[in-house]
Amino acid sequence: MQSLINTIALLSGLVSLSVVGGSFYLYINKDTLIEDARVKVTTEVATAVREALPALVESLTPDMPDTTGPDIPTITGPKI
Repeated sequence: MQSLINTIALLSGLVSLSVVGGSFYLYINKDTLIEDARVKVTTEVATAVREALPALVESLTPDMPDTTGPDIPTITGPKI
């Protein structure tokens, strides 16, 4: 029974040390991790916009008309 309690205590200590060590690692490297994530997100957003832009422009551009209307009438005033 004592060996079971010692094993649980040892595992508990290892988990606690792992949490403290991981937190310390994240705290020390937070600026680098944030910058890497920002660069990755910026790259992905730029790629998505670059791929979507031609289709968006094509959908917003009106089609050329097949026929045209009559000439624009000229306004003629009284002759002096």
